[in-house]
Amino acid sequence: MPALKALRAAHPQSRIEILGYPHIAIIAHKRFYADAVRSIEYGALSRFFARDAELPLDLRDYFGGFDLILSYLYDPDQIFEDNLRRCGAKRILRGPAQIIPGMHAARQLAQPLQELGINVSDLATKIFPSGEDRGFARRFLENCEAPMLALHPGSGSERKNWPIENWIELAKTLLKTKVLFRTIIFVSGEADEKEITRLSTLFKHEPQIRFAHGLPLPQLAALLEQSTFIGHDSGISHLAAAAGARCVLLFGPTDPKVWAPQNTNARVLLAPNGDLAQLDVATVAKAISRQQIA
Repeated sequence: MPALKALRAAHPQSRIEILGYPHIAIIAHKRFYADAVRSIEYGALSRFFARDAELPLDLRDYFGGFDLILSYLYDPDQIFEDNLRRCGAKRILRGPAQIIPGMHAARQLAQPLQELGINVSDLATKIFPSGEDRGFARRFLENCEAPMLALHPGSGSERKNWPIENWIELAKTLLKTKVLFRTIIFVSGEADEKEITRLSTLFKHEPQIRFAHGLPLPQLAALLEQSTFIGHDSGISHLAAAAGARCVLLFGPTDPKVWAPQNTNARVLLAPNGDLAQLDVATVAKAISRQQIA
């Protein structure tokens, strides 16, 4: 998104489209970054991954109509790229399909724009929820008291997760004090079923706790705008930071110099020895308090 932001700033009148997974690309669709989104799971696109395949006429016209195509697809043999050229694509830039250690991921993803004379200096991502997104958030939070704390106990990878028992203890501790927060929202997606099932069973009778499960990303971003957010090295943490939430992000085995959001409202808390099991609840609670006051 920092690359898209720089591209949009350099060419504000250009039409920008994204070929990708719609449930992810929706955060950019008609929200400043992109004018349209097309699904990469469209069946006829499979022919573009075969050498010398007969390419559908509608897709030949589609790809041939762009002045610039920036591709992050894994395409080591350049089969996809060659097929784009067969469609008459005017200019193709190749972005990294994989992130390597030693440099922040956003900077690596933005590097191809240098060929266009565009230097991406701002690596902080920002999201622009629509009026409809914010309307959903108002309805969801209608009976919730501020200040609000959002907790995301998952990441899609067990090794990057703080133990679920610590999340439970943290929530119970904050509920007892009622000093910093009046509402706690547990955020979860399809990769967090195990954690959220346990948490919803445990806290189902607690009126101060709400559950935001499986929300579309733009609605979730609007929900997180005015919150303090605690999470891991995950896409949802980047979403929260980009939405403007005050973030404390728990990092263990992964490198925050590569993967942490670059937003000034995001603070990284490193686990001792890269082991999140060694990060105690009191340390996290103290970090939350400092971030809330700040």
